[in-house]
Amino acid sequence: MNFQNEELPEGAVKVGQTPNMTEETVVKGILKNHLAPKGKVGLVVVEEGSLQYIWEDDKDNVLDADKDHPIVIESERYHHVVITGPVVFRVEFYKVLEKGEEHKEGDRPGEAFCSACG
Repeated sequence: MNFQNEELPEGAVKVGQTPNMTEETVVKGILKNHLAPKGKVGLVVVEEGSLQYIWEDDKDNVLDADKDHPIVIESERYHHVVITGPVVFRVEFYKVLEKGEEHKEGDRPGEAFCSACG
């Protein structure tokens, strides 16, 4: 298995998440080339099963994710998810705060992502 083993950056504050998805209910946009916006970081959290994650600029380095090994999604880097079997997972969204910056409520990129890709 090829696990990422990275952590969220310092200053990351959770601002939203997708609903839990399965291999049958996955938002189709996640399976296609897309990116996290500038200043936002994602985290693929697997509850059950496993999946694979691919950076578009490093397609030979396929990452595996399971309940013990989430995937940190870098801002502005194209990627997609590959469903390999039964799975329950979600994507959490984080804003990386600059030193001294405070989080404002209402910044929920996960909801916009889900409504756009439904």
